[in-house]
Amino acid sequence: MPHAQLSIMNENRDSSDIDSILKPFQRFGVHLGLERIQKLLANLGNPHHQVPVIHVAGTNGKGSVCAYLSSILTEAGYRTGRYTSPHLVDWTERISLNEQPISKEQLCQLLLQVQAAIAPQEEIPTQFEVITAAAWLYFAQEKVDVAVVEVGLGGRLDATNVCDRPLVTIITSISREHWQQLGSTVAEIAGEKAGILKPGCPAVVGALPPDAQKVVRSRILELKCPYIFPQAARKIATGWAEYQEVDEKSGFEENSENFSNRDSDNLKTIKYPLSLQGQIQLTNSALAIAALEILRKQGWQIPEVDIVNGMTKTKWLGRMQWTTWNQHKLLLDGAHNPAAAQVLRDYVDDVTSSSAPNTPQSTSWVMGMLSTKDHTGIFNALLRPNDQLYLVPVPDHSSADPDELAKLAQKICPLSFCSTYPELSSALEAAFSVQDNLVILCGSLYLVGSFLGDRK
Repeated sequence: MPHAQLSIMNENRDSSDIDSILKPFQRFGVHLGLERIQKLLANLGNPHHQVPVIHVAGTNGKGSVCAYLSSILTEAGYRTGRYTSPHLVDWTERISLNEQPISKEQLCQLLLQVQAAIAPQEEIPTQFEVITAAAWLYFAQEKVDVAVVEVGLGGRLDATNVCDRPLVTIITSISREHWQQLGSTVAEIAGEKAGILKPGCPAVVGALPPDAQKVVRSRILELKCPYIFPQAARKIATGWAEYQEVDEKSGFEENSENFSNRDSDNLKTIKYPLSLQGQIQLTNSALAIAALEILRKQGWQIPEVDIVNGMTKTKWLGRMQWTTWNQHKLLLDGAHNPAAAQVLRDYVDDVTSSSAPNTPQSTSWVMGMLSTKDHTGIFNALLRPNDQLYLVPVPDHSSADPDELAKLAQKICPLSFCSTYPELSSALEAAFSVQDNLVILCGSLYLVGSFLGDRK
């Protein structure tokens, strides 16, 4: 797209409004590749070369891992940047420093700097590339000690994948999502995720399907990366977990001497609270602590007390988050792919299996999904006979048709109730009209974000 057209599109924008600055780039959609972002960052003075990075990829869990790492490193006294996506309510959520989101004014100024650096006659970057460049620029200007950076989509060709020597690379999980861009099989998707691994740089890898693990392990060996496949932490009490240092017997393997000379008979354990909900956090928190172990071997000062305090303070909005709506208790979660939906279902089963007083007697799902998602897989994971389903469109996005979703859901599972609603508030009102039920809003992070945004 010629520069002149971009200039015309921007003539009437308000330079203090983030949306108006970014909107012209939205039309370029998802366009994976590194050439545009590399040229853009070069025009900005290569700010990413000034930023020590922990790079995090994965189908699910990467946001939680980033949240744990950012909280703990901030608690340990390091100047810590964090870059994640998507945002739920506001663009400023994506970029933070010491757990505080960037101000709107700062982000606007950075975006204008990035826009000015787009060279004439060069291909116009995508919206994600522009906001990613702004994040790198911010972290360089703020002289962060470390930036925790979440991959946007895939890994190999993602705009965040411009760091040559990450402190640690993390791959949290791999399942079939975004197959339109990443490949139709788990092995192909794993190849894209493994594209963030760098020669000789330490890697931490979560539990993967066999086909995905084979691909990732092969890439690790090829690049001679020291690596850890940590075991999940162990639940020791309600809301508390215990992590054990890794060794050859508990999942530690290596390709260099970086992590040698461990005494497997004197392994340390760390007991810590889990502020995020769900069994999956035993895995996600272990991945974060394993990465911190590597940093500590590199000389970073991260005492156990800071790990405990950082875990306590970790927040991650919209993911198994309890809130209220009109004085009713409501559970929020994205659950936007089958693997994430299964994690949510497991948590719901745990909540509803209790014999304690006031345990919900039924489950009501208030859902909307994007048109591009695996609707069948998500419904199969979530729905159980006699559940209730309240379907809505996802506002301002390419939403699946609620009526079509209703037909599909009723084929998949014998529900006690299934209906569609034009917007979220009417669906919530209907869901809460049923007594003694657990109401869950899920199916899309954008739908959760719309709910949270309406409450501001």
